[in-house]
Amino acid sequence: MAASRRYGEDLRSIGQALEARDIIDFELKRLADSYLILGTPDKGASLRSTVRQWLSGLRSGSVTDPISFGPVDVEQLSQAGRAKRSNREQLTNFRTVSNILRTIGAFLDGGEHELIEIQKRRISITLSYRDKVGQEHKEDRTISSFYNFFLELYGKRGQAQKTAL
Repeated sequence: MAASRRYGEDLRSIGQALEARDIIDFELKRLADSYLILGTPDKGASLRSTVRQWLSGLRSGSVTDPISFGPVDVEQLSQAGRAKRSNREQLTNFRTVSNILRTIGAFLDGGEHELIEIQKRRISITLSYRDKVGQEHKEDRTISSFYNFFLELYGKRGQAQKTAL
């Protein structure tokens, strides 16, 4: 695994792109330096997003064509996301795809794990990764099992912002 890889940032940026497409259930695979996603738009999406999907040729509830994000794509998504964030002290919603993926990314970063695949469903996640010695692990977890870790991250972020001031 490359030492400079930061899954937390990469996965949050990808999550924001998936949210823009109303994709909440998906499979994400890491292939070398890129990510491949196959997902399904949310059937309960707003009227506006349903019309947007229809105009772009997607049928509600159908599986999208695979979406690929390379290093340049992820960096552009990350920069766009940073530009949109205005109130960093506001409590963020853990249940958004971007925050769930950011939390999983931080979990991977903290353990120095290498991402293989994430399968996200409505209330659960299957996470496949390699540890530092190259052994593969596969965990089936509820999304809520990451909530305490999310709160720890949020607390650390708040402390870092206060220190920077």
